[in-house]
Amino acid sequence: MPFPEQASPGRVPVLGTERLILRGHTAEDYKHTLALWGDARVTLHISGRPSTPRESWARLLNYVGHWALMGFGYWVVEERESGRFLGEVGMAEFKRDITPGFEGAPEAGWVLAPTAHGKGYATEAMRAVFAWAEQARGPERYVCIVDPKNTASIKVAEKCGFTLWTETDYMGGPAILMERPPKT
Repeated sequence: MPFPEQASPGRVPVLGTERLILRGHTAEDYKHTLALWGDARVTLHISGRPSTPRESWARLLNYVGHWALMGFGYWVVEERESGRFLGEVGMAEFKRDITPGFEGAPEAGWVLAPTAHGKGYATEAMRAVFAWAEQARGPERYVCIVDPKNTASIKVAEKCGFTLWTETDYMGGPAILMERPPKT
């Protein structure tokens, strides 16, 4: 599938794979974001606690704002056949207070509803994201933060070309920083 060149500010390109549609967030997606981030199974290896309604709303606004200010961000992931909400994937500049820092390298991330786990959706979606990014933005280094206990996310990262960069502490617990070097 052809990918657009560069997303114009605020405009989110729609990406498609064999099984998935990736599209921008709308206000109607709040209910999905709230359910996703309010699920303790989802947040176990991310924040360790479910998000509040206010935090979920702020997250949704953050996603939309990334596209408006940065020209990249997060997508809603839907199952192509049913239109069912599966999760959210993408890249962001979160300005995290973490050592070592990685400002200037987009941070890749993926979070799927438990019903979508173990089906290869995260890898499929992120490969579409990177295909778009490489065409729209050119070669770039990406990073991701993974809980060392989250073996499923480590596998997704590795399948998408990430390797271990370093280990650190983040939000009071151990974290793995992985990097994906620019494709040349």
